[in-house]
Amino acid sequence: MEYNFKLEIKVRDYECDLQGVVNNSNYQRYMEHTRHEYLESLGENFGTMHEKGVDAFVSRVDIQFKTSLRSGDSCLSCLHTAKEGAKLVFYQDLFRASDNALAAKGKVEIVVVINGKLTRGEYFDDLLKKINER
Repeated sequence: MEYNFKLEIKVRDYECDLQGVVNNSNYQRYMEHTRHEYLESLGENFGTMHEKGVDAFVSRVDIQFKTSLRSGDSCLSCLHTAKEGAKLVFYQDLFRASDNALAAKGKVEIVVVINGKLTRGEYFDDLLKKINER
């Protein structure tokens, strides 16, 4: 898959559970952090969006866990975006940096609410233009 954005993330000790592997909830955090950094790279910011009455919400998350990450590992968090109806969908993969093993595969669907009303995703059109210009 061709990715729109990549971010390296280092696993921290406190993210691991008793088995010594990254707790499953942290994979979702890694993916969320990557989406935020990606939007920042496009000139978007959730705080600024909210001040304008625009809020993006996760409507669905699907994560498949493949290979465990451990304390001290680094992972490469990669994403690709697509608009599907009113949703912006982030296809996200996490790879263990040391051997490029797929650690997790995710699909995260986002919707936008403007001034309290669910939209048909028009806000994403300008965002996708920025992505395609890269």
